[in-house]
Amino acid sequence: MAIKNHTLVTEFILLGIPHTQGQETVLFVVFLIFYLCTLLGNLLILLAVLSDSRLHTPMYFFLCNLSVLDIGFSSVSTPKMLANLLVRSRVISLGGCMAQVFFYHFLGSTECLLYTVMAYDRFAAICHPLRYTIIMNRRVCSLLAAGTWITSSFHATILTTLTFQLPYCGSHEVDYFFCDIFPVVKLACGNTLIIETVSFTNIGLVPMTCFLLILASYIRIVIAILRMHSAEGRRKAASTCVSHLSVVTLFFGPCALIYTQPSLSEVLVTPVQIFGNVVTPMLNPTIYTLRNKDVKGALKKLAGGQIVSEGSH
Repeated sequence: MAIKNHTLVTEFILLGIPHTQGQETVLFVVFLIFYLCTLLGNLLILLAVLSDSRLHTPMYFFLCNLSVLDIGFSSVSTPKMLANLLVRSRVISLGGCMAQVFFYHFLGSTECLLYTVMAYDRFAAICHPLRYTIIMNRRVCSLLAAGTWITSSFHATILTTLTFQLPYCGSHEVDYFFCDIFPVVKLACGNTLIIETVSFTNIGLVPMTCFLLILASYIRIVIAILRMHSAEGRRKAASTCVSHLSVVTLFFGPCALIYTQPSLSEVLVTPVQIFGNVVTPMLNPTIYTLRNKDVKGALKKLAGGQIVSEGSH
């Protein structure tokens, strides 16, 4: 058998967003605004929840986790994409590429599991209101949150290891705007069957399981809301659920399109993934704030506190 001479790939070139030649400046400005709004919106939610003791409840504890995830998730690909658009900085080191694959799947999986935990929290609050504080005590909340992060780290480690233990030779141009498994694996010159099978199974199985658990929780929640006698109780219960359902739809929509439709035209995949990476993390804090009097109150209090402290100087 002939031994192939594999040159060790130490860097990749990200070709960027397909079909956007000549629009780089406009895209840079748009994505920069989105990214800054994501950072600001999620940091404000973190500050609002931490500063107001009335918001130290399971629902807001999980919302803080979501804000941290949204900051991290949008930071995986957006800064490099902005650099690519502005100064054509297309080269990414092997370590940088590995980090993008790892953190993209680590944070994406954590977010997916966190939405499931948040659905369970709403189920406990609405279907078992008298036992809610016992069911969702501080220890349970901490374990559930830690479980989402730890489970996802294993998931991402497996995928990243399988992706980068393949031999890479020949072209090192990644035909995408960041390092994700499928665009990178295309460049491998070994057998990619295992990583492709594991990716489709893992990436398909995790969101599908989460989605079914969320659906089961919401079927129970809807039944419980319909049985409520108080119109005010129904309205309040439905209001907290609408925010969660909105962000779940924004997350699972793009996820389902990208990973269940590998034949989806290249023209459609990129906008869908950009929406998931750049737009969704910005919309999450907006959705939770617009529909939530408690968060709005905490933000006003925070702003009021800032004004008072500035006035006293």
